[in-house]
Amino acid sequence: MSKLKVFAFSKPAAVLLVLGWLATTRAAATPAASTIPLADNIQVSAQISPEQLTSIKAQGFRTVIDLRPDGEALGQPSSTAMAQAAKQAGLQFSYLPVPRGSHIPSAAADTLARLLAQAPRPILMYCRSGTRAARTWALAEASRPGGLDAASIVQHARAAGRPADDLQGQITQRIAARGHKP
Repeated sequence: MSKLKVFAFSKPAAVLLVLGWLATTRAAATPAASTIPLADNIQVSAQISPEQLTSIKAQGFRTVIDLRPDGEALGQPSSTAMAQAAKQAGLQFSYLPVPRGSHIPSAAADTLARLLAQAPRPILMYCRSGTRAARTWALAEASRPGGLDAASIVQHARAAGRPADDLQGQITQRIAARGHKP
């Protein structure tokens, strides 16, 4: 019986000790973002935190593009917090919210194409999982004069683990319209 009492009293203390250790370990070592190459000097990532932006800068990135709408999930850092942290880290930051789902708004792809053409590289784009960022890039790349062909765009997205096969029709249309945009 006394062993049970010792265990009962020791367990809460052990839990508190472990939780305290985890909190200090997290604060001391902010992991670098897990990025996936998508195209020349463009990578995608799942959600990142403001604390990771210093290590992202140390990895050589010059621009961060947030494609995740504010308030999409509890605990998600706001674009304002990310922009402030990016500025402190010496990174250029752009916020281009793209709604969740399989449909990528045409205006979002057009805006991303302009951002990618002007932003200092290397560029890190992120959303919740990195999929929206890669899929929006696929449509933006299809609009870029001199950009990749349709099969290559889909292959780059697929190689990054982000399928874009269902965008083939839109990619083909955007490639056909490359020379016709004002």
